[in-house]
This record gives sequence, C-alpha cells and structure tokens, in this order.
Amino acid sequence: MCYGSVTCAAFVSITKGVSVNARFRMKRKVALGVTALVAVTVSAVSASAAPFPDGNGSSDHWGVITRNTVGSPVAALRTGPFGSFGVQGPAARPPYGQGSLGIETADDSTSLTPSSEMVVFGNEVDFYGAPVLGLNQVGFRVFQTSENVSYGGAGNMPNIRFEINPNLTGAPASTYSSMVWVPGPSPVVDRWSPYLDATTTGRWFLTGTAATVTGCTQVAQCTFQQLKTALNDGGPQPTIYTAAVSKGRDSMWIGAVDGLRINRTVYDFEADGVKTHRIG
Repeated sequence: MCYGSVTCAAFVSITKGVSVNARFRMKRKVALGVTALVAVTVSAVSASAAPFPDGNGSSDHWGVITRNTVGSPVAALRTGPFGSFGVQGPAARPPYGQGSLGIETADDSTSLTPSSEMVVFGNEVDFYGAPVLGLNQVGFRVFQTSENVSYGGAGNMPNIRFEINPNLTGAPASTYSSMVWVPGPSPVVDRWSPYLDATTTGRWFLTGTAATVTGCTQVAQCTFQQLKTALNDGGPQPTIYTAAVSKGRDSMWIGAVDGLRINRTVYDFEADGVKTHRIG
C-alpha cells in the first residue's frame, strides 16, 4: 500500500532497490564467511602438519640441547676424523665435505644414578609441528672405533632421537615422549660406515606413558613400521617437537656422526656449521 506523496511506482522502485541491496549484502557476507572459513581451515591444517625442511643451504638452529644433556659431554662440529691410520679411500674421510659431529661421553663421571653422561645435539626449531607419520627416511653415517666396541659391545652406538607429542587416543593427557632409534652394530670399525638406514635396521622405542600404551618400550623395542602403526591409532596425528643425534646414558663412546638424513634432506655437519643437501 502507498502513503503520502510517494507514488506507488516510486514505492515499488525503492522496495526493489532495498531488496536487491539486502540480497547483495547477504551474498557478500556469505562469501566472506566462506572465505574466512577456508582460511581458518587451511591455517589449521598447516599448523597441524608443518612441512619438513627440504632444500639445499644451511641451518643455524643446530646445537647442544642443554635441557637434555647430563654431565659435561662433548658434541661439537669438527674437521674429520680422517683415518684411522692405514685406512684409505672414501671410508677414510667424512662422507660429506670435510667435517662431522664429534661426540664424547663418559660412563662414570657424575654424582647421579646412573653416573654416566648424556649428550643431545639437535634442532628445536625446524621440525616443530611436522607429522611423525610423515617420516619415511631416517638414518646417518657413523665413525665407530674398536675401542668403543670394547667399552660397551658392538651395540655401543649413538642414537637418533625425536621429541614428540604422541597424541594417543589411549592416553590423551600424555603430550610428551622421546622416540629413539637404537642402531644395530656398525658393519665396520675404525673408519666411516656406509649409510645406516633407521627405517629398515635397528629398533625403536618410546619413553613415558606412550611406551606403555604402544608397547614400544626400551625393553620391548619395535621396528620403524611397527612404531608408526602403533602411533597411528585413529586420533590426531602425532607431531614432532625436536630432532637430534644423541648418546647416553650408558657406555663411554668417542666417535663421530655425519650425513644425518631426515626425509629428503641430508644434514652435513661441518666445522663452520650445518649444511643441508636435498636428495631427489
């Protein structure tokens, strides 16, 4: 119905304009809402599945993780080792460049129980938030000595260690565990080993509540695939906090590690820093 001086035609025109503007605003709000929802979803996915480092260059984020280190062990970027004496060819030099990560730990030098040392040389930045189940290549090369074997047997070797949030449905309150690779004996001593593949050799275990829930304990260790299967229990994906090379707390060990591989990136430990090389 029309009122006052406004004609019916004008009224209809105004009404249509208001209706069109209202519909336009509604569509715009819906579009903006969908865009915001997509942005939030993408952001959530990115945060829960951060990518692994992948490329050539260097990383400044490697060093001794002080909160995990016990006693006064050594983990230092160094030149060499070259040898041992009489050894020639590729096995007599670091597999990448001129340097490596030198490691020294003692078996009886602290007032703690046990009295042995532990050192963790790692990266608390670059792997944060990456998916544990996204790990598909892990390993390193080691300079093992016959003396180290005499100190603790053929299995006296350094480890690869990931601190993780296991995100287990069977233990939702447990947000921390260490995921540790225990390599088998090095196939050679007093020289650089070939690549030791942590996904097909050695054993893995978890620490804390996650070990009990998954069954991958230090006493009952798992293969890499068994560990990933146990962590893939239908809940949120387990994620990585840190990645590291470690040794201890057990037997004395003096040696070196180089060419740490995590997925498509090899970490080349050199005296002047950590270089990265992409594979594939």
